[in-house]
Amino acid sequence: MLLKDWMAKDVLTVDENTSLMRATRIMKENSIRRLPVVSHGRLAGIVTDRDVKDASPSKTTSLDVHELYYLLSEMKIKDVMTPNPLTLKGEDSLEKAALIMLESKISGIPVADENGHLEGLLSETDVLRGFIHSTGIKDGAVQYVFDLEDKPGSVTAVIKVMREQKARIVSVLTSFEDAVEGMKRVAIRIISDDGAVEEKLTTLLRENFQVVYFAKDELKDLPSKK
Repeated sequence: MLLKDWMAKDVLTVDENTSLMRATRIMKENSIRRLPVVSHGRLAGIVTDRDVKDASPSKTTSLDVHELYYLLSEMKIKDVMTPNPLTLKGEDSLEKAALIMLESKISGIPVADENGHLEGLLSETDVLRGFIHSTGIKDGAVQYVFDLEDKPGSVTAVIKVMREQKARIVSVLTSFEDAVEGMKRVAIRIISDDGAVEEKLTTLLRENFQVVYFAKDELKDLPSKK
């Protein structure tokens, strides 16, 4: 999965000389948490809601309202932004972006071309959307989790059984960190329109492989933020 397919392309930006007050209003009115800063057509920095909050006067300040407004109107984005932020290219993978965001403890990455021109903005929400799409969970897929020997052909053997039962394979994910030594944990999601075939497939898989987990996620009445 490539960043260019999941990033936001219609991105609001500000100039480095934009006032902190105006930037704050833009972020609030558009419900966004970060603004790329562009100078002479190129990405110069990024400002987040945290940067704005840290730069704003404390609620316990002795300044009156007029002094606060004056201070915020005089403070420029270039004074609070993160200059030369981490960037990625549209051809980079979503997985690479997720790794960088996790290790750098950031929730968004600007996407720029080789000349530094902004092409888009990738957020942690975009990463989650891509991951959800790739797993097939929203398509009603059934998930099987196996512990298989860490050797060539072990996954192929499972897939062969699935295909023989006319199951459509949606995704295959492999992990070594949650499996014992010499094994790998493999999660495969499939779609089958025939319940009887699905039942037969499950029986065959359990007879021939180490099935750790089998279920179809219930997506009705999901918990939601009130």
